[in-house]
Amino acid sequence: MERMRRLRVSPAMRSMVRENHVRIDELVYPVFVMEGQDLCQPVDSMPGICQYSIDRLPEELNRVTKAGIPAVLLFGIPAHKDEVGSGAYDDQGIVQQAVRFIKSEKKYQNLIVIADVCLCEYTSHGHCGLVKDGIILNDETLPLLAKTAVSYAKAGADIIAPSDMMDSRVRAIREALDENGFVQIPIMAYSAKFASAFYGPFRDAAHSVPGFGDRKTYQMDPANGREAMREVEEDLLEGADMIIAKPAMAYMDIIRDITTTYNIPVAAYNVSGEYSMVKAAAEKGWINEKKIVMEIMTGLKRAGAKMIITYHALDVAKWIREGE
Repeated sequence: MERMRRLRVSPAMRSMVRENHVRIDELVYPVFVMEGQDLCQPVDSMPGICQYSIDRLPEELNRVTKAGIPAVLLFGIPAHKDEVGSGAYDDQGIVQQAVRFIKSEKKYQNLIVIADVCLCEYTSHGHCGLVKDGIILNDETLPLLAKTAVSYAKAGADIIAPSDMMDSRVRAIREALDENGFVQIPIMAYSAKFASAFYGPFRDAAHSVPGFGDRKTYQMDPANGREAMREVEEDLLEGADMIIAKPAMAYMDIIRDITTTYNIPVAAYNVSGEYSMVKAAAEKGWINEKKIVMEIMTGLKRAGAKMIITYHALDVAKWIREGE
């Protein structure tokens, strides 16, 4: 008789034969930076997450580096918004200031800074591209995204991560980076980004709720899996070096399909709604937060994710170290 339980008899045995491991050096922690002074504003819909002014940013960065987390993903909250999202590509913009600050501090010299490229936090209408007569414009938006990417690279960003989902934006950004001498800067493209209900708390944190309509004309239909492969293929042909699949939990099949189809590093973005549901249930005492979060992280690794972008990163790193 075959007895599969022989390999489950003890924690040591289970650990020895374990197929997938969650590692601290594969975590990415999203960080919200905002204009102003002495600000650390809690995000009500995301317990434990705050928006930081640059002078308070070291509080969060010190926790990140102490935990051994190698990378942060920056999102900016500007003081001013307009129709064309000019704060995104302003060389004195909030993300540019934050990147320069991080890179100027010796204690953060090994921290990888990923800069999210999108206009939604910076536009008065809250959409990811320019708008005319209620239509989100694709081609007219591309030069602004490229300009934003170059501005972030000039500030010192290590990785550019376009999340806008405009067609051909990876090509526009790659060409602009190369033309400005940033051939070495990789692009981590949000290629499989779905029009999901899981983004609600993030829009509170980033102040990026659309002023009208929704984002279904540019983000992907959650029902389409094969289409995600087309999006990934196009972005790779245009110059993407890494791929993000977003959200994560309800889209593990997409992560698996990408990793088995393409030899490319894939990041799973464990998004705000996924985070907040776990935190809310844990606060109610309905679930064991640590066990649930680590099971989610393991599931994402099992699906094929090389990296995990998650608001749980600080806790995950602590729990991994406690288990050592």
